[in-house]
Amino acid sequence: MKRIILGFVLIASISSPGQPVDEAIQKIKSEEKNNSQVSEIAHILTDVCGPRLTNSPGYRSAVNWVTQKFKEWGLQNSGPEPWGEFGRGWSTEMAYLAMKLPYYQPLIAYPVAWTNGTQGLISADVVIIDKLDSSTIDKAGDLQGKIVMVKESNTNLPSAFEPYSTRYADSILNNLPDAYIFSRQMIEYYLPILMNEYKTSLYLQSKGAVALLTRGFQGRDGTLFVAGTPAFAKNYPLPLPELVVSSEDYLRMQRLIEDKREVRLEINIRNQIYSDSLIGFNVIGEIPGSDPTLKSQLVMLGGHLDSWHSGTGATDNGAGCIATMEAVRILAALHLKLRRTIRIALWGGEEQGLLGSFAYVKNHFGDPKDMNLKPEQKLVSVYYNLDNGSGKIRGIYLQNNEKVRGLFSRWLMPFASMGATGVTSSNTGATDHLSFDAVGIPAFQFIQDPLEYETRTHHSNMDNYDHLSVDDLQQAATIIAAFVYNSAMADDMIPRKPLPKRGRFVFDTDLPF
Repeated sequence: MKRIILGFVLIASISSPGQPVDEAIQKIKSEEKNNSQVSEIAHILTDVCGPRLTNSPGYRSAVNWVTQKFKEWGLQNSGPEPWGEFGRGWSTEMAYLAMKLPYYQPLIAYPVAWTNGTQGLISADVVIIDKLDSSTIDKAGDLQGKIVMVKESNTNLPSAFEPYSTRYADSILNNLPDAYIFSRQMIEYYLPILMNEYKTSLYLQSKGAVALLTRGFQGRDGTLFVAGTPAFAKNYPLPLPELVVSSEDYLRMQRLIEDKREVRLEINIRNQIYSDSLIGFNVIGEIPGSDPTLKSQLVMLGGHLDSWHSGTGATDNGAGCIATMEAVRILAALHLKLRRTIRIALWGGEEQGLLGSFAYVKNHFGDPKDMNLKPEQKLVSVYYNLDNGSGKIRGIYLQNNEKVRGLFSRWLMPFASMGATGVTSSNTGATDHLSFDAVGIPAFQFIQDPLEYETRTHHSNMDNYDHLSVDDLQQAATIIAAFVYNSAMADDMIPRKPLPKRGRFVFDTDLPF
């Protein structure tokens, strides 16, 4: 077995002229072990910049700081790159909700993005309706000056007997199924529902209601999950103040109202809209290649810089930005003579539908709608993405590109002791590598341990620094740096699948989501 492994290492070394691969990989490992900046990057992106809702002050602060770090590390062509119109920024300046009757109790609640504020402190009774549609609203009677709740049919909390955090067993890594897949049919089914909810919220506002309370995605123990409305688009009016309330507080109020008790709340929500610039930005940085023939070719990596707003976007997707930033810092610090150019891109507007990466791909490489590809498309060897929390890398999804199985298996060998052994042909979706895959560029996302990403932190008020696994991010940065290095040094570009057929990109819609 040792001879077989040694043979693979030698093959990999032969395919990458210059620095022997095994020696370079050891340098990468050593740099991360001895000089890691993962904790510092994580602290600034989350604690200091705060929530990074696209076009909000936190996002712009992060763009400026990332640009500064790229330049400090010696990256070239560093800075924000506009990708087109996004819309308005939004932030919460104050959010207070408390029960006043039948007794005083502060409530856990967060405003939904791109909704109105209350214009001051309001005391109002709560009315519960069976569902959020115009006919139900019409039957509810006079809603002027009332706070409206939507009746929750599922009155159970998620089980406390199930662990929040998990890791993959080694035995399943090579057979993971497709993950996070959204089809065009699913998008076309759900978008009208979301738009109808938005219009109904506007209708409720026209009836004089002062606020809307929802439970949203069902969490427990004070964890709640918050997103936004389509009113970031400049021509969409902001709906009435809407707050997602913790399950425990929400269900208590519902029981009180069903028991014919008066429930009165105090609410004071102050939200701020930013419309000085509607343009969306990604952040770009490069390590120029040194090979006269290959330096025009690109090896790309990245994650999305934007987040939702109830937390500080630590695991979604601060983690991907932290790991990819650290990967390019490692490569820049080691002064390795990379044959191809490395380009890191941190994307905006991912949470509203992969807007930043898809616009970037259309601007630089082509539109899947017509597949009229631009010359730059042929120059991208590969794009690597990270966006499934802060769990360690356990392998890689091949995105049905079997041509890279042997190559990626060899590149993972030096990291078997770190738990990274999985190579699955499956697809993973719903994030920025899909924009590249849609125009025939090899694009991959790494397999990551789930930890508590889906159960606790994804789009939630718990998505903060303290829910990051720093050790796992250090491992991830090391492996990403190694994959980028190997891709930059190889004689040949990463093998490609056949070009996709012409067709509208799965997240390309006429609605601002």
